[in-house]
Amino acid sequence: MYSTLRPTRVALLAAACLLTGFMASAALADDAKSTYDKTCVPCHGAAGKGDGAAAKMLKPPPQDFAVALKGKSDADISKIIKEGGKAVGKSASMPAYGAKLNDDQIKGMVDYIKGLK
Repeated sequence: MYSTLRPTRVALLAAACLLTGFMASAALADDAKSTYDKTCVPCHGAAGKGDGAAAKMLKPPPQDFAVALKGKSDADISKIIKEGGKAVGKSASMPAYGAKLNDDQIKGMVDYIKGLK
């Protein structure tokens, strides 16, 4: 009733699944970088140091992620991205992106931002 898979086929199937997962992760990382470049760089800067071109005009200016995100969980960072700064007691200059980004995109952004610090 059950067909048996040869060990070689099992290994090939497992490798294909892993490769697909890696490719999907790479695509999400590329999407997160692209989204960060478009929406965050103007204020936060390319390296997340709070030194984007618009940062000088903001009061208060954005903080360096290495400082601002210290001790913050992924859920904390997600909330800031999703609901904006005002929702978490931070600057109202930080807009909410919950209506523009889905949960997977926000998770990708969290991972990308954590990699900057």
